[in-house]
Amino acid sequence: MEKKKGRSIQPKKAPRKKTNKQEPLGLTLKKAVFGIFILINIVIVAALIAPHIIKKEKKEVKISVKTPAKKEVKEMSPPKLVLPKLPTFEIFPKEEISKTSLPEIKQFKGLPKVAIIIDDIGYDKAVAEKLLNMGANITFSVFPYSPFGKSIAIEAQNRGYEVILHLPMEPVEYPTVDPGEGALFTSMSPNQLITKLEDALNSIPNIKGVNNHMGSKLTTNSTQLYQIFSVLKKRNLFFIDSKTSSESICQPSARLLKIPFAQRDIFLDHNQEKSAVLNQINNLITISTKKGYAVGIGHPHETTYHAILSMITEIRNKVELVEASKIVAVP
Repeated sequence: MEKKKGRSIQPKKAPRKKTNKQEPLGLTLKKAVFGIFILINIVIVAALIAPHIIKKEKKEVKISVKTPAKKEVKEMSPPKLVLPKLPTFEIFPKEEISKTSLPEIKQFKGLPKVAIIIDDIGYDKAVAEKLLNMGANITFSVFPYSPFGKSIAIEAQNRGYEVILHLPMEPVEYPTVDPGEGALFTSMSPNQLITKLEDALNSIPNIKGVNNHMGSKLTTNSTQLYQIFSVLKKRNLFFIDSKTSSESICQPSARLLKIPFAQRDIFLDHNQEKSAVLNQINNLITISTKKGYAVGIGHPHETTYHAILSMITEIRNKVELVEASKIVAVP
């Protein structure tokens, strides 16, 4: 056979199998030592830093739970009694009512009769207690709905004092001046006025009569007065006009409806200086000697209490102190 010209065809070699070459032992040891060295350094650094971190954390915790230093506890005095706000006391007439306008109600035998009415009772319990302990035969006129009015009224009645209702009525100065809770106004309908009046009368137990607080406008209005006096008549209550207006028509209204009536002669304490109050008490005695009786109205001021107390013996020697009900009569 002829041989073919050109490169001879070599038989293919079988592929070599890859073998994992093992690193030399020395290199492996070097890597291990280096790793251990790094680990030791990390541990050393951590050991150095850890106390600072722990200290900081402790410090932060200490701040967060820090309690305020104990303050020295001072002995506390008992709290002062805060009294409710007092309503406006009476608005006194700029000019005293002429004495010639006072109705002659009835004549008395023996010593002249004097009734001293203390208005605005129910807010100052301390002064009321002093007046109760004074032993003078005075009449207590109590505000409806006042915080201590009911309890003072009951205490006064238990001790033998006479109690009347101090009924707020509309003054000409309204709304600049507020007559107080339970007040009667000329703008009220008959039903409103009578309901308001009945509620006020029921607020203080066992009253014997009524006198007006303010009322310089309402006491000049016949329509409202007739309604008020009709209710008082049904309840057998008397009325004493505080005489806050020279134009008051309380006296002719009382005559028309035939209810027991009297009116103020003197305010004892429109000037609250003790000398002025003492002078007014003397004037009250003088008026009573001229017409046989007189009505004086005061208020629960310390000055008024001390003035009456200082003159109580003289008053008893010159006049007979009586309840308001002993002076009233149908005009």
